[in-house]
Amino acid sequence: MRYGYFLAEPQGPDPIGELRDQITRAAEDGFASAWHSQIFGLDAITALAAAGAQAPPIELGTSVVPTFPRHPAVLAQQAMTANAALGGRFTLGIGLSHQIVIENTYGYSFERPGRHMKEYLDILIPASRGERVDYRGETLKADITLSTPGAGFPVLVAALGPRMLKLAGTVADGTVLWMTGPKTVAEHVAPTITAAAAEAGREPPRIVCALPVCVTDDREAAVARANEIFAVYGQLPSYRAMLDREGAATPGDVAIIGDEEAVLAKLDELRRAGVTDFVGSPFSQRERTRNLLIGAAKG
Repeated sequence: MRYGYFLAEPQGPDPIGELRDQITRAAEDGFASAWHSQIFGLDAITALAAAGAQAPPIELGTSVVPTFPRHPAVLAQQAMTANAALGGRFTLGIGLSHQIVIENTYGYSFERPGRHMKEYLDILIPASRGERVDYRGETLKADITLSTPGAGFPVLVAALGPRMLKLAGTVADGTVLWMTGPKTVAEHVAPTITAAAAEAGREPPRIVCALPVCVTDDREAAVARANEIFAVYGQLPSYRAMLDREGAATPGDVAIIGDEEAVLAKLDELRRAGVTDFVGSPFSQRERTRNLLIGAAKG
């Protein structure tokens, strides 16, 4: 299992420089990858391209860019440009986001999200390889060939339900998860996406699992803190469904929390469940937690 690190949203007057320093430290600490979320701060693709081009070589990925606000050919062009800037080290993680965000914030319809993602990938995947795209779907159309450098990067789909996991295994390079525990990976995510990839004649997919993590001697306080920070994920329907599958009442119940021995045991459980890449997101006791992850990354 490879280890990655979740980059924090920069807060200072030089956000790109701050992000560059975070990426540099992740590379020097021995992490295989570093990931940036796309919420309402920096544009993740642009920021990773700008900051990562100034940092040592390390895989840089988005977790994740919402699909609805950007036409798939436009996103392909942007991601290809980032991949060119990074010398082929970019991984594009995409996802549907959530109905409340897409409809209330951006004003798009969230109707039939599964259909949307299929049509999106039907355009994005070939376009990102520099192939000719002449496509007419129910909601998306494209007639384009991109000449952008940087073609041919991995595409991961934030897939939680069976239909999305099958789609990710069939046409993409894997999935990127959040708030999804080892039981759910072992019993639901890994078998579904792996079977779909095998049926399509593709290589075994990547299963990138990002989770909050904290190495501490006060587990109860850390769980309470996790529930405070990540409360919204217990309310969004897609993540709520994953928590329910895990038998978790709150986000703090799937966060990886405990002393060094307990955290390492949970990481090994994720590995045995089928996770190929673990991405740690320390939320408390950050230096102690980071040191454990560094040790795990170095084997």
